[in-house]
Amino acid sequence: MLSCKHMIGQLLGRQLKRHASHGITARLLEQRYVELTQPDGRQLKYPSIWLRDNCQCSECFHAATRARKSHWERGPLHVQAERVSYDEERQQLIINWQDAHNSSYDLDWLQQRDFSAEARQRYLDEVYKQPAQLWGKPQFGAVTREFAYQDVLQKDAVLCAWLEALAVHGFALLREAPHDTQVVRHLAERIGYIKHTTYGDVFEVKSKPNAGNYAYLMTPLPLHTDMPYYEYKAGINILHTLVQSESPGGANTMTDGFYIADKMRREHPEYYELLRTIPVNWYDIGHDGDAGKPFHSLWRGPVICLDIDGHFARINQNTTKRDSRFTVPLEQALAWYEAYDKFLQLAQAEAVEFKTRPGDVFVFNNLRMLHGRTAYEDSAQNKRHLIGAYVDWDIIYSKIRTLKFPNLKC
Repeated sequence: MLSCKHMIGQLLGRQLKRHASHGITARLLEQRYVELTQPDGRQLKYPSIWLRDNCQCSECFHAATRARKSHWERGPLHVQAERVSYDEERQQLIINWQDAHNSSYDLDWLQQRDFSAEARQRYLDEVYKQPAQLWGKPQFGAVTREFAYQDVLQKDAVLCAWLEALAVHGFALLREAPHDTQVVRHLAERIGYIKHTTYGDVFEVKSKPNAGNYAYLMTPLPLHTDMPYYEYKAGINILHTLVQSESPGGANTMTDGFYIADKMRREHPEYYELLRTIPVNWYDIGHDGDAGKPFHSLWRGPVICLDIDGHFARINQNTTKRDSRFTVPLEQALAWYEAYDKFLQLAQAEAVEFKTRPGDVFVFNNLRMLHGRTAYEDSAQNKRHLIGAYVDWDIIYSKIRTLKFPNLKC
């Protein structure tokens, strides 16, 4: 994976490089588009309504807040361009509108907003979200990224590389964290803001008497994602190993859920469609040690969720938190179980296993990775103890962008 510094240079070089403006021409096409032809023959084409909507003059745009000032009640649908020209000296497109308003647009600004398929995809991949690199069990070693805990806290370049590893590969390991219950809080606040849930902001994972959550038992923890019962599901899970079990168990298990979803789509398309379309009730009922603060969380969603572009966005899987109330038509239930069984079979076959050490911080994408744990045994002298916290992906992507593109304009 390219370093953040190298990628910043590449993108900003593409974005900010000024093409020679000599000979650039502008013309109006059917009152619907404005077209710029550059000296090398390449063309930039923009909807005239979009140009009016994004006029950068002080009357239309508030620079300090990066917000439009006009057209709050209605859009500029019926305002047409009367004349267009290109100012060679200022390197600006000039538009005179029929309502006597005038707009100017810097060439660099327009090039950064090119409507071509290549430019749009580049922006989505480099600024919006880095594309996920899916992996199976044989690729685990190649995609594993390790970072020093103190470097993440102290060096922005390492912080950026760590967050991008989480975005692309879905997990990463931090080494040499101190024996301190605040490690996960420090990491969350280094990114931005910790996520509060019904289990607090920082939570403990250890064997507890009268456990209110299956994770607090010493039994095997099957592959799952945390909090499928939340509409706004926790983005990443930060797990700091304070004390590891000296028994043979207590190892982490993990599978790339997006890889399994893709495998289902390619090899078992009918099952894939069932898991993509049939909603499941996910729930969590109880309290976290305080009977005076009970909760009843419930969210209805399929196992495989896609985003607006058809990419994998979220995997919901938690056998311990799947409600017995299956609110779908009777005839869908049997087919769903067949598809679900295939999903679990493939996930188990691709699961990797590793055991963290005290001072390790295992961080993973909770929307993507299925994680679990092998059974273990505590003793009077050795009690397995992890500290955890969550951060939402909105906060993480925001941090990545501010690190990579501090001067990027809207």
